[in-house]
Amino acid sequence: MATETTTTPVWFITGCSTGFGRALAQLVIDRGWRLVATARDRARVAELAQGAEDRVLALALDVAQQDQVEQAVAAATERFGRIDVLVNNAGYGYQSSVEEGVEAEIRAQFDANVFGLFAMTRAVLPTLRAQRSGHIINITSVAGLIGFPGSGYYAASKHAVEGFSDALLAEVQPLGIQVTCVEPGPFRTDWAGRSLHQTPTQITDYQETAGARIEGTKKMSGTQAGDPVRAGEAMIAITQMAKPPRHLPLGSWGFDNVLADRRTRLAQIEEVKSLSYGADFPK
Repeated sequence: MATETTTTPVWFITGCSTGFGRALAQLVIDRGWRLVATARDRARVAELAQGAEDRVLALALDVAQQDQVEQAVAAATERFGRIDVLVNNAGYGYQSSVEEGVEAEIRAQFDANVFGLFAMTRAVLPTLRAQRSGHIINITSVAGLIGFPGSGYYAASKHAVEGFSDALLAEVQPLGIQVTCVEPGPFRTDWAGRSLHQTPTQITDYQETAGARIEGTKKMSGTQAGDPVRAGEAMIAITQMAKPPRHLPLGSWGFDNVLADRRTRLAQIEEVKSLSYGADFPK
């Protein structure tokens, strides 16, 4: 049974060792709220609990391991009695041209970015349903809405989460549970240096598309406009809204690109209306 009786919200964040997860975890702690901070190596998050042991639970969690997912959620509910916000942040990037993608790399990325996120969500839903409240925040990417050269498999993993989140929201919103996908553009984290796998482009035909983007990604690391702390503040802000957004593109680059892409797509779809309607049986 729970050992905590305070009414402050309980956040459960995966992938808290660095980047968005770390910045958001610290903001939650600074507000005096309760937190379950996880990383594959517990030592990477243990210091978050120092001085706040009564309200911060640091756990080892590899989201690709079903048993660890179940154990972490059980530990969270045993300690705090509830979960108010689940942030599915754990995951990493993989860049290659589509043709040169390595099967083992592709499957490992999907295990973390997709199937691990699915497992975390399934494990937390019984608690949220019982509460008739909660907010699930899935960290996807601008690549979850737009496929860029060199990121076909990463984009596919994030597109999968976007589609999953659409269906999830339709199922759980009537139960008082909200779902938001956060779609960051370039942010000044160590994602490119720590959480990005790459298969260099060897095929000449792809050098100017996938190859150029793969080469440029790590070069821009440390100069991105996005601030991970401000990103964390934006995520906290949506949990305070009466009607949280389904999408939250983060950063000016991300917002502008997503908006332009959606407008272009809508115009293209409208152009094929006659072909679309013409596929029905005649009335």
